[in-house]
Amino acid sequence: MRFETKIAVLLRDDLALWQRLNATAFLVSGLGSAVPEVVGEPYADADGTAYLAMFRQPVLVFEGGKELLDKALDRALTRALPRALFTADLFTTGNDRDNRAAVRAVPRTGLDLVGLAVYGPRNAVDKVFKGARMHP
Repeated sequence: MRFETKIAVLLRDDLALWQRLNATAFLVSGLGSAVPEVVGEPYADADGTAYLAMFRQPVLVFEGGKELLDKALDRALTRALPRALFTADLFTTGNDRDNRAAVRAVPRTGLDLVGLAVYGPRNAVDKVFKGARMHP
């Protein structure tokens, strides 16, 4: 099945593995909560055990340098696409309140971006992440 939309994550290429995984999990949770149509129906196994719903389409993960992340955020904002961001400061906080305060304390042009998740039409997301490479 080919989707007309795309869920994509861009991670900074100098992150440790645990940071990549942590940022990705947080980033996609933002999209799932803000854009309900990306979430499918709940799951159940053959015994009737219920499981939570997940995204209805694949999540593509890319990587690139800090400059590319900054450009991607600008492009996502210009296109008014739903987006979630993750800054380096969030690796040092331990809760949602402190996470939001850390982002709020820095002007957009000064954010130390390490990750960005975007949802939208395929071609728009492709343009936002132009220059990024698929995560290995």
